[in-house]
Amino acid sequence: MHQALSRRRLLLSAGAFATLAASPFRCALAADGAAGVTARLARYMAAARRQELPDAVILACKHRILDTVGAMVSGSRMKPGMMATKYVRTLGGEPQASVVGSDFHTTAINAALANAMCAHSNETDDFEPVTKAHPGSSVIPAALAMSEKEGRSGAEFIRAVTLGYDLACRLLMALGPDLVRGTHRSAEGTASTFGALGAAASLAQLDEQGMRFAISYSAQQVSGLWSWVKDKDHIEKAFDFAGMGARNGVMAVTMVQAGLTGVDDVLDGTHNLFIALSTEPKPEQMLDGLGHRFYVTETAIKTYSVGYPIQSPLDALLSLRKQHDLTPENVRSILVKLPTDAMGIVGESAMPDVNCQHLVALALVKGAVSFADSHDTALMHDPKILEQRAKITLAGDNALMDPAAPRGAIVEVTLVDGRKLDHFTKFPPGTKENPLSTEAVSAKARDLMAPVLGAEKTEKLIAQINALEHVEDVRALRPLFTT
Repeated sequence: MHQALSRRRLLLSAGAFATLAASPFRCALAADGAAGVTARLARYMAAARRQELPDAVILACKHRILDTVGAMVSGSRMKPGMMATKYVRTLGGEPQASVVGSDFHTTAINAALANAMCAHSNETDDFEPVTKAHPGSSVIPAALAMSEKEGRSGAEFIRAVTLGYDLACRLLMALGPDLVRGTHRSAEGTASTFGALGAAASLAQLDEQGMRFAISYSAQQVSGLWSWVKDKDHIEKAFDFAGMGARNGVMAVTMVQAGLTGVDDVLDGTHNLFIALSTEPKPEQMLDGLGHRFYVTETAIKTYSVGYPIQSPLDALLSLRKQHDLTPENVRSILVKLPTDAMGIVGESAMPDVNCQHLVALALVKGAVSFADSHDTALMHDPKILEQRAKITLAGDNALMDPAAPRGAIVEVTLVDGRKLDHFTKFPPGTKENPLSTEAVSAKARDLMAPVLGAEKTEKLIAQINALEHVEDVRALRPLFTT
């Protein structure tokens, strides 16, 4: 016990922080090597909005923005999104920002809440495999709300989103993703507030002191329990993963804009965020690689609108189905091996888009998993699907707990003639190791948005986001994502 406390105290000292590698942001991070984490992070955040990003980072960021806008638009017609929009409409408020897929404006805080819940309504938002964060669904709604409120450019929007992704994922790296989950906390909910903070603070153009205060107000709101796995309607889950964090981050920043002061070293000292939320914090992870490692390039864009641990099983099953002409008639049984930490997330869930057995059975029967089918609760009671689902067994496999490929899966199929087939999907399409092209991301967004916005508006919106760095004022896009 005393050793653990000593280690935690040691981590408070500036000497525990690794010297950062040289980068375009070195001056912002290394100006005062003796400063604590809060000061150095705040200094970086204040400088990052003026820095030019590498072309590859800009492209990756535009892909995530387009993917998340697609999720918001389609999610606005899902139950969680519709209920969030209905709720926010009753709140009124100064018309600072748009609610996607709707016909009204509200405060930036309220818009961020509604749009973020829309973004996570349908399980099509992106995912960071190592930290288990879903940064896009909180960061991008927060950035959109603040860009509208402040009248920011597309280039500023991109830099803000990039910063938001970094803060969301780095907070979990500093806390330890597995340690967070080990205390019954949601890694997704824990990360989302800091992601939204990063994006909103950049667009508010806070100075270093303002950044410190906003970090503190955000730290006080960091929350999230793993109890979301019991949600049957995906409504609280949309709030836990996205809406809560987007609201919290934008609220923290707008409070500082209004002149509210706060604690300026919440990431350091006796009662800091790291020691409050982790038994083995590594605060230097908030800073390590800032300016040359960008987490926005590392998240996975989903090819199927389902829980992320199911991406690899579906890819593996559909690959085998295509290669060997699998049908319900010639398959005797299917064994799906997952990382052990995925079993409690996608095993026997009441939500169709988070139920691995159901979706694998659906893929075997239909040969594809469409957006509509993955969200159709009635299919969970379809006799044809149920017959195939009875053939499917899930098993946790410690060998798949690979930090380099944390969401791989193995599907083993036994045919009625006794033959056995298997396929290992280590990196499903959409991961950084197996990335999607601009055309593929655009096609996914088109399928999600056209039913809501119509073909013409959808094509214009896709074109504008793919050239976002040239948009002078993000508010010019409002007519394209509202109704």
